[in-house]
Order: sequence, then C-alpha cells, then structure tokens
Amino acid sequence: MRAPRVIRSAVRPKRLSRWTAAVPLALALAVGAAACGAAPTPAGPGSGSAPPAAGARTLTVFAAASLTGAFTELGRTFEAAHPGTTVRFNFGSSATLAQQIVQGAPADVFAAASPATMKTVTDASLAGEPAVFARNKLQIAVPAGNPAGIDELKDLADARVKVALCAAQVPCGAAAVKALDAAGLTVTPVTLEQDVKATLTKAALGEVDAALVYATDVLASGGKVRGIAFPEADEAINDYPVAALSGAPAGDLARRFVDLVLSQRGGDVLTRAGFEAP
Repeated sequence: MRAPRVIRSAVRPKRLSRWTAAVPLALALAVGAAACGAAPTPAGPGSGSAPPAAGARTLTVFAAASLTGAFTELGRTFEAAHPGTTVRFNFGSSATLAQQIVQGAPADVFAAASPATMKTVTDASLAGEPAVFARNKLQIAVPAGNPAGIDELKDLADARVKVALCAAQVPCGAAAVKALDAAGLTVTPVTLEQDVKATLTKAALGEVDAALVYATDVLASGGKVRGIAFPEADEAINDYPVAALSGAPAGDLARRFVDLVLSQRGGDVLTRAGFEAP
C-alpha cells in the first residue's frame, strides 16, 4: 500500500481511561515502524514493494512485542480506512524500543508494555501525555502435554524444572519478579530472554519446562503452549500506555492512531487478543 509524506508536528494525545470512549473510524490513523537495523514491517500485504507515489504517507509505530497481533490488525483497519497510507511497525522489547526512540530513531507513536518504559521517553520530553489503553497479566506457559507436570507457581522453584523468564529490565521480566516476590519464591531460570515472544518460544519448542509470559501470548500461540493461571499474577498486572511522539514525522496520523487504539473498535480488537480494559 502506498502512502503520502506528512508534515512534522508535535502532538499530545488526549488521555482516555476506558475503551468505551468511542472514536469515529474516520479518525483512525495509519501506523508503521521502522525496525532498528532491519526492514520495517508493513501492516498489510502489498504495502511498500513499489516506489511510493508523490505525497505517499507512512506512519511508524514502535510497539511492545506482545501487541503484535492486535496492532497488526489495527494497522490493516487503518490502511483500509485511509487509502494511500502505509502502516509500518517496529515490534520488540519496550525497554529496547524506548532506548531507540531516545537515541533518535524516527517514530510517530510508542505503545509500551509498562509505564516505566514509557517514562524513559516522556522524561526525555519526546512524547505527550500517555494514555493507558489496556492491561495484561502473566500466566505460566508450558509445552503441549505439560511433560514436567507443572500445576502452580511454586512448581517453578523446583531445581529440576527448567524455567525461562524475560530479563528483569523488560516489562514481562519486571512483572515476573513482582509475581515471584508476592509468592515468596526464588526461581533460577535457565535463560533470560529480551522480550516475551522469545520467552514463549522456549516453552513452545520444549526447550524449557515452563515460562512466565503474558496471557495474551499464550492465546496467540494457537495451542503451541498451555497457559496456567496463578493468583500471584494479580499482583503484577502491567498497564499499557500509548503516546504520540513529540515532533513525530507524521504527527496528524499519530494523533489519529492513538484515537483508534483508545476507541471502542480498538478495545474490541484488544479484548479478542486477550487484553483487559484499563
């Protein structure tokens, strides 16, 4: 899909706390993100193989890895509603994405998996006031068949159980630390991964007996892992904030994409993906 260029402008998204604040679909905006060191990921097929036409518009969105499915769908929705736009995403660890933005990576919107990682960007005066649009909590992911017989969180403290966790500096890792602390458990992981998708993959491939990941990632696995809920997850729920970036190359589109995420339509997509309303 082809997309016109836009005028750089500073934006400040309006804070909304519930998905019930519907925003007209006409305000939904095109998104996209240029992955650092890699080709950016278009939201839908056919977007970007030919040279862009004069006036083509592209929106770049940096988003937490756990938002991959939901935001890809929202990107397609936006492109369909705004012919001539291209939606590109950079999905990855929120902590890594925040550092890329601070270091000057071109982006229009940032959607993080925790307020702490968003704060890295707002403290640098690179974004308007963030709005929380979704919540997510952990589950224990075990390989299909659950060969280690994991039933509850305390089973992960058994030295014979191989566990994968996210690194502590990324949101899924910080949440895991909180949940384990709430349970009074010490778990020694065999691997610390840099984002939740990589952590889930360890369990899906049977390389570990269990992993702590988001409930949304268990759902998105399509049955490759089984999710086990545990009560301590309620002590480590992650709020997801989104903000249009100050001086965004596609500032008007950034505002519209934030509106789409905060709208009823955006909330419906996020709910289907397993997220909770804020």
